[in-house]
Amino acid sequence: MTLWIVSALISGYVIGCLHGSLVAQILSGTNIKATGVKNSGASNAAIVLGWKYGALVAFLDIFKGFAAVMAMRLLLGSSSLPSETVWAILFFIAAGVVLGHNFPFYMKFNGGKGTAAVIGVMIALDWQLGLLGLALLIVIALATDYLVIGVLALYAVFLLIAFWPADGLWPYVIALSLMAMAFLKHLENIRRVKDGTENKVSAVLRKKSASAR
Repeated sequence: MTLWIVSALISGYVIGCLHGSLVAQILSGTNIKATGVKNSGASNAAIVLGWKYGALVAFLDIFKGFAAVMAMRLLLGSSSLPSETVWAILFFIAAGVVLGHNFPFYMKFNGGKGTAAVIGVMIALDWQLGLLGLALLIVIALATDYLVIGVLALYAVFLLIAFWPADGLWPYVIALSLMAMAFLKHLENIRRVKDGTENKVSAVLRKKSASAR
């Protein structure tokens, strides 16, 4: 099992390092890490370049998380490993993807905040709960006008996947650890929400309308 776990973490990390923001930079000529809130995630791409680029970055980062976990799921499908071990390996590769997204080596370990990557791995782990988490993220973000509040709801569903349908202790430990990391990554956003200085979802959507004129 140790070899499986190490392989899952390493392969997940490498895949996680493939940032959608790099595609946005090639297409737009703008390095989003140098402006806005200065991270390489989809939300900053939307703030800096508009909602279309934000959607592109989100799609690519969601897809890499989905593809990594789904590929591992297919690989493990032909194994005789017990269910608890399979779930542990799936969550380890999921953790690798998120770590690669958040701490890519070529960005001096300063990447995104992992939200899109988590959506992808959630859909691959359980598509119904994954889509539920995505729907809650969107609805709550629109209702509150703050993306970070929707992100916290997303991670609550991720914890639910770790309890069920996942099997064993490792999924719970990994999901809880990733949620704690997400909270720390979004701590500044939470402070800005309290101060009233956080970028609002409606402002990003208005930017889209203005750029379309």
